[in-house]
Amino acid sequence: MKNIISWFLIIAVIIWVIWFFWSQETLAPVVSDAPVDAMEKLPADMAADSSQMVELTLAPNTQITSPITLTGRARGPWYFEASFPIELRDSNNTLLATAIAQAQGDWMTENWVPFTAPLSFPAQPAGSTGTLVLKKDNPSGEPQNDASLVVPVQF
Repeated sequence: MKNIISWFLIIAVIIWVIWFFWSQETLAPVVSDAPVDAMEKLPADMAADSSQMVELTLAPNTQITSPITLTGRARGPWYFEASFPIELRDSNNTLLATAIAQAQGDWMTENWVPFTAPLSFPAQPAGSTGTLVLKKDNPSGEPQNDASLVVPVQF
């Protein structure tokens, strides 16, 4: 009889311990290290319009020479790990140079964050044209996450 009571007490303690830890787990707050996708919080029309997401201080059709430091601002979701790529293309869409725009502040926000990007490129014929392409950084590679802002320039 003592053996049955001992087993009963052991089983009761095991059940109580399991219940105690299970109930504590269900009451605990959920904490995640995963960053919040700030793009989900922006209004859909703003997130879809690149001009509402990134701005270049260089006016369209400005004459540029190498080297140049590009400056502007972008909303946090435009960046990934505080940077995004910029391409310089000629009028035939040939890639002339690339640069990496670097955030100059905390980029994990929905707000505007200033950036700088040094860019060097080969000399181009005077009077020719090209484009600067500011690309939303898209490490996923998924086409639906692609976005860019195209700014015409002159050489």
